[in-house]
Amino acid sequence: MCYSAGMENLATTFKALGDPVRLAILEFLKDPVQDCCSRSDGVCACDLEAFLGVSQPTVSHHMKILVQAGLIRAEKRGRWVYYSLNAEAFATVCRELEPFHEQPATV
Repeated sequence: MCYSAGMENLATTFKALGDPVRLAILEFLKDPVQDCCSRSDGVCACDLEAFLGVSQPTVSHHMKILVQAGLIRAEKRGRWVYYSLNAEAFATVCRELEPFHEQPATV
């Protein structure tokens, strides 16, 4: 087996998942507490600021990494950006990891 683009994508995903703040963001997006700007079809960045207790630039930094990894979607609506989980990306990660779950062949 040679190194592939799929492995590069998986490494990017793991890097994105390797930060506690980004994991907290994903958990919040999975089960958001509806607050000032969130809607049923996305969470506003301002709600993430309040939830995480961090500044807007910090939220933007983490969201950029998650979007680039394909784990979340960002949609600009007027002045606001709304975020949602990309379920297909998580399904792809699970499929990519499945071979590692299988029992190795004995020699």
